[in-house]
Amino acid sequence: MSEASSSRRPGTANWILSGLILTFGVVVFAVAVARGQADSALLFVGLPVLLAAAMTLVPRRSAHGRVFTATTVGLLIVSVLWHEGAICVILAAPLVYFVAHCSTVALGLLLRRSGWYALLPIPLLLVVALEGTADGWRVEPDQSTQVVRVVARPADAVLAQLVAGPRTVLVRSVPLRLLGMPTPQHVEGGGLDPGDRWTFVYHQTSHGPGGRIVAEVVSRQRGRVAFTFVEDTAITARWFTWHTADVTWRALDGGHTEVRLTVEYRRGLDPSWYFGPVQAGLMHEGMGHLLDMLALT
Repeated sequence: MSEASSSRRPGTANWILSGLILTFGVVVFAVAVARGQADSALLFVGLPVLLAAAMTLVPRRSAHGRVFTATTVGLLIVSVLWHEGAICVILAAPLVYFVAHCSTVALGLLLRRSGWYALLPIPLLLVVALEGTADGWRVEPDQSTQVVRVVARPADAVLAQLVAGPRTVLVRSVPLRLLGMPTPQHVEGGGLDPGDRWTFVYHQTSHGPGGRIVAEVVSRQRGRVAFTFVEDTAITARWFTWHTADVTWRALDGGHTEVRLTVEYRRGLDPSWYFGPVQAGLMHEGMGHLLDMLALT
């Protein structure tokens, strides 16, 4: 074995450096939670990068095995101590595993070629993890989703159904069922006149009350009604903040009506390149469930 290979053989220094990186990661996690930044990319990108760096330095075989084990244990600990439900873990797990293993591959290749100098790019990788740590460091957090359905009913019947308001529907679409996404267990209210309110009550969870969402009609025109949200204490409030909702309908012929539901909301999770499309997809399914509650299927 050459001197260069011997000088790069893992040893005590690797253990020390790995421990320092892990300690730094724990401090970053604690600070992020204490400052209310636990939904930023700092947690979902930054910590997996640090974990990969620490595990890659450990002088044993199969860095990927160590990273996988440490990531899995970390996710389980977070889900218990940080009171995260299975939904959050399921949504975040693909991103965390992806970042951790990609970092392991990159750092492993660099370590074989450059030794400890391979750790120098880590601060650059962590720059990506700053998204969401401040309001000014977010990428397009305000999003909108639209659902369009053609209902086999005349426009007058659709209007009557909207005036009656939503009803409780426990059957959910396949994506919502697979992820265990919460949906309203009880619905109150109705009407389309300004000031009318629709209240969606969520079930009790192991971490406290499910809360509720209260939508209020702010304007009504021919074939259109607009809502704002006056209360949101639901268990979904952490993932997004409601802004407005808009329902329009128009007759296509005597027996068919097009219904268009548009909602605007603020995303609660970062990074945007991952949670943006994920939350948009789940919101689309949720709005489809709302149309089911209005019997507009």
